[in-house]
Amino acid sequence: MFYSIRHITKFQYSGPVSESLMEVRLHPRTEMNQRCLSFQLSVSPRARATSYRDYLGNTVHHFDVPGPHQQLVIVSESMVDLEPPVQLPFSLPNSAWSELDSMVANGDYWEMLMPSHFSKPTPALEDLAGKLGVMRRDNPLRVLRELNTSLYHWFEYVPKSTQVDSGIDEAIEAQKGVCQDFAHIMIALVRGLRVPCRYVSGYLFHSKTNPDRSAEGASHAWVEAFLPGLGWVGFDPTNNLFVGDRHIRVAIGRDYADVPPTKGVFKGSVKSELAVAVRVAPRDTLPPIEEELNVNEDWSTYMEREDDEDQKRQQQQQQQ
Repeated sequence: MFYSIRHITKFQYSGPVSESLMEVRLHPRTEMNQRCLSFQLSVSPRARATSYRDYLGNTVHHFDVPGPHQQLVIVSESMVDLEPPVQLPFSLPNSAWSELDSMVANGDYWEMLMPSHFSKPTPALEDLAGKLGVMRRDNPLRVLRELNTSLYHWFEYVPKSTQVDSGIDEAIEAQKGVCQDFAHIMIALVRGLRVPCRYVSGYLFHSKTNPDRSAEGASHAWVEAFLPGLGWVGFDPTNNLFVGDRHIRVAIGRDYADVPPTKGVFKGSVKSELAVAVRVAPRDTLPPIEEELNVNEDWSTYMEREDDEDQKRQQQQQQQ
C-alpha cells in the first residue's frame, strides 16, 4: 500500500523573534516492511536544512532561521510503500522465556531494558502491574498480547488530557491519556518483565472501516517489543492493535524524549503558539497544499497554547 503523508507545523509568535534553531524527526524510516520512496522538507521563512542519522538510525533534519520573523512554518511531505507484515502466531512455546533471556544476555538490548525519562518504575506503576496481572507466565507473546488489550480497556483515550511532558503517574491516576501515555506505560511494564521494549513515533492511517479511537490529524505512537523467533513486534495499546499495514514508522527511541517531531529554541521574549495538522492518505489523494495550509488563517482549532516559562514550548508537538 502506498501512502502520502503531509505534516504541517506552525509556530506563531506574539512579536518578532531574532532567530530560531530547530531540529525535526519527520522522515519515515526504511526498514522491514516499509520503504520511504520520497521525502521533502520545506521551511518558511526559507532556511537550508541539513540532516544526519542518529545512533538509532533516525533521520534528523536541523536548520537555523537567523533573521527576524513572527511565524515559522515547517511542511514535510512523504511517500511511503508499506507492505503487510508477517502474520504473527497466537503464542510462542513456553520455552520462549528462557530463549529470550539467552538472547538478551548475548545481545545489545540494555538501553531498551533500562528505565528512561518517561518510562520508569513508580509505585503507581507497580500497583497497576498487580491489578493487570503483569508477570512472567505462559509465554512472552501471549503476555504482551493480553497486556495490549488490558491497557486499551483500563485507560480512556482523551485528547489533551495530559501534557507533552507529563509523567506516567498522571495518566495512571486519572485512568486516561493520549497515545504517548499508553506507549510509555506499556514500555515501563514490559521492561519490568525483562523484555526489551522501545517507543515508536509515526503515523496511523485512519479509514471508515477501521474504528480507531486515536485522533486523526495528529502523529501517533506505539511500542515494539523484542521477542524470540519474531524480532521486534509492534503493539498499539491505544487502539488494541498489532502494528500492521496502516502504521507508518518515523523514529524509534527509549521514549518520547528521544524522538520529538520538533524541538528547538528561539531568541526573543515573546509568547508562542503551536499548530499542527497531519494528513495521511492513500497515494495521490492529498489536496493541493494551498487548500490545507493558509498561514494567515485562524488556526485556533489546532492551537496548543504553551507556557513560555516552560521548556516544553520547544518540544512543540504532542502526539495524540
